Amino acid sequence: MALFVAGALISTLYERTAKQGFENLLGAQLYNLVNAVSVDAEGRLQGNPDLGDLRYARPLSGWYWEVLPASDNTRGRLTSASLVLMTIPQAPVSDAPFDQMYRRTYDETGLDGETLEVLETEVVLDTDNHTARFRVMGSLSSVEEDIDAFDRTLMFYLGTVGLGTVLVNVIVLLVALRPLGRVRESLADVREGRSERLRTGFPVEIEPLAVEMNALIDNNRRIVERSRTQVGNLAHSLKTPIAILMNEAGSIGAEKGQVVEEQAARMSSQVQHYLDRARMAAQGQSVVFRTPVRDVLERIARVIAKLNPHLAVEFDAAGSEELVFAGERQDLEEVVGNLLDNAGKWAGGTIRLSCAPDGADRLAVLVEDDGPGLSGEEIREALKRGRRLDEATPGSGLGLSIVRDIVAEYRGMLELSRSPLGGLAARVVLPRIR
Repeated sequence: MALFVAGALISTLYERTAKQGFENLLGAQLYNLVNAVSVDAEGRLQGNPDLGDLRYARPLSGWYWEVLPASDNTRGRLTSASLVLMTIPQAPVSDAPFDQMYRRTYDETGLDGETLEVLETEVVLDTDNHTARFRVMGSLSSVEEDIDAFDRTLMFYLGTVGLGTVLVNVIVLLVALRPLGRVRESLADVREGRSERLRTGFPVEIEPLAVEMNALIDNNRRIVERSRTQVGNLAHSLKTPIAILMNEAGSIGAEKGQVVEEQAARMSSQVQHYLDRARMAAQGQSVVFRTPVRDVLERIARVIAKLNPHLAVEFDAAGSEELVFAGERQDLEEVVGNLLDNAGKWAGGTIRLSCAPDGADRLAVLVEDDGPGLSGEEIREALKRGRRLDEATPGSGLGLSIVRDIVAEYRGMLELSRSPLGGLAARVVLPRIR
């Protein structure tokens, strides 16, 4: 915009100067013409004006002068060689009146179709009142062409300067912002688990940012470790009294002992559940972990197969070769382990485990069985914490609820539906790192 404003200003000033110079030139040549012409004794115009400009000698050049009688006692006509015995029309005085200097200016069409500016005056040449009309005509079109040529040249140079300025600014910005690109890449490495801290060695303007980010990451890590320590301490302090209660309940025996033992077991499950949630909440505020999916699924599938030798545990690894879970291994193991454990309790003979990408930044783990499956109402009941649909089957009823809570911590999704095998299909969507 500055170049545009500067160009418009320079163009306007040049146009004004060029036209002013053109008018001054016509005025000077008009005075020269007046000084070079006189009348003889018979009142005839005479003189051999030389205005010092070869354009007045070149035919149809657009530059002409002419001296005509303006009184009855004056005769003859003098013209420049460029006018070649032709004449330029005169504007009526009513259209272009004389000013205080007894001069007038108007535009006319020239002999070659160009636009002429005519400067005209009338002068009394002697004491006998012989009066002549002096006319000097210059090509206004040539002046405008010069102005246009200047504007084109000006635009070319200003455009070149503007383009050069843009290129220089782009280069400067790219060079100046390159360290910020390095910061972004370093942050991406931390976010995706490839690095624990930001790299150093940035310019002095950016180095404090990297230092503060590393301090924030370190503080985050300390908070997570402190939370885990507190969770472990709490677990240790609660598990011992609960174990004592369960042992004492066994020694009591009878119906009361069984009630105490069942409630103590439920307390142990509930404590473990909330401890797991506390651990996941602490982890959820930390930097991203990386857990290869295939190794975890293969190991859990082998464990479930050993625990359930009467079942065929199928693991489809086709879609999980390059998948990396954006979270802790323990959380993935708990999710998949609970789903496979539930499938093992209800399956008739087959359990199928598979994993595949789900969009650009998600993965889906699918566990299917050939058991009786669940209705829509039963699925809603099964997702409630601690709710059991069959009290005869061993367990605390927390499996699917724990899975749902872990998935929620990772902003994932748990879906239950009918499997093509005939039983239940549990599909879990979790974040992944590419």
